[in-house]
Amino acid sequence: MKSKKNLTRFTYESAAFEGWRLCISKAGTTFTRYFPDKKFGGGKKSLAAAEKTLAELKTLLDSAKKVDGKLSPTTVKKAEKLLAEAV
Repeated sequence: MKSKKNLTRFTYESAAFEGWRLCISKAGTTFTRYFPDKKFGGGKKSLAAAEKTLAELKTLLDSAKKVDGKLSPTTVKKAEKLLAEAV
């Protein structure tokens, strides 16, 4: 499996983590979440969960209002909550 925009595949032979990392930056704020294969039941399922979360996050961030060129604190909290609840 190859990495995609905002999604990076991590496969380490010497470490315990294998899975996908979602990382997106918008207006000076970076959001990151890991989707391990063990938790989601395999590489394809963890990728599907990461893609679904990325789509929801992009929708939220694209429609967000900015305050002084940065995301509002409310938007940041909503995005962090969305990432925390991703299943």
